[in-house]
Amino acid sequence: MSSRGSYRTALTYGAVGATQASDLMTYPPEGFTPTESRARIGHGDARFETAVTQALSWQIQERSGIRVRVDDQPDDAEVRYNPVTFDEHGVPIAPASIGTPKVERFAPDGTPLLTAGTTATLTMHAFGQTVHAPVRVVSIIDETDRKGFVYGTLEGHPLSGEESFVVERTPDGSVWLQLRQFSQPASRKWRLVEPLLRRQQKVMAEKYLAALRGD
Repeated sequence: MSSRGSYRTALTYGAVGATQASDLMTYPPEGFTPTESRARIGHGDARFETAVTQALSWQIQERSGIRVRVDDQPDDAEVRYNPVTFDEHGVPIAPASIGTPKVERFAPDGTPLLTAGTTATLTMHAFGQTVHAPVRVVSIIDETDRKGFVYGTLEGHPLSGEESFVVERTPDGSVWLQLRQFSQPASRKWRLVEPLLRRQQKVMAEKYLAALRGD
């Protein structure tokens, strides 16, 4: 399934990892519009673990009506993007880099989980047509109470930017799904219909938040 030419295709934006900056909504990358939304999807450790597996196996997208085709899963010898890292105040402390090998990960039930470097094409119906949106997973979030992934756009995507999908467990045991994104139209063609793009973003965010609710 690996396609070395696809893997080497550059992301269409520069601020890799910026969805994880604490001040994203106030100071997004220049020229980009940020969005953030969050919804409670359950309670308890079992719900948290199930939601994490679902999030890291493309189920948020698939349950929202998107067809996911994985195009590239780089070999261990290949490299991937390491996003910008930030301190607790949202200040960058390490620049984006390239050079960390891919690490395979599986859920307890054996479900293969997303790894950084994976490239996929998301296909959906919007604006009366079929839209293909190529993306690359740029990082996996793997903290005790926050787990998920971040993908960035590749050439051919209507938008340029980044989106993150994070399952969170709060001290009271509640489980939440948080979405964060910054984007701009990828070309003049898409800038002409930017209001439609923004409307579609809102529709998809609502579908994403509902995708894991109630399981």
